[in-house]
Amino acid sequence: MSSGRLLFAGILVSDYEASGPWFERLLGREPSFLASDTEAVWELSEQAWLYVKQDPGRAGHAELMIVPEDLDDAVRGAAERGIAPVRHEDYPGGARKIVFRDPDGNEIGFGGGIG
Repeated sequence: MSSGRLLFAGILVSDYEASGPWFERLLGREPSFLASDTEAVWELSEQAWLYVKQDPGRAGHAELMIVPEDLDDAVRGAAERGIAPVRHEDYPGGARKIVFRDPDGNEIGFGGGIG
């Protein structure tokens, strides 16, 4: 198997209309495009996308981590937009993870000091 170069990760939510604005506040911008009335896509980098899609039967079980260019700035920006982390984790070597939970309980971590 060859190593991957692209990432297209999804988070399933019970109600896109309610969850979409939460993700806009977390990520600090509107989606890059709307795939449908119940699915939005954010381009996180040239080779990484995050989609949020309504699927009530499978909502609330995602766990992923985004590594922004500036962790502290990303966390501060989310807080300024009304999104507070639920947990801070510190790891050996200075790695950190700041955990957020969307309205369905999906875990979205912001990481830094990795690598």
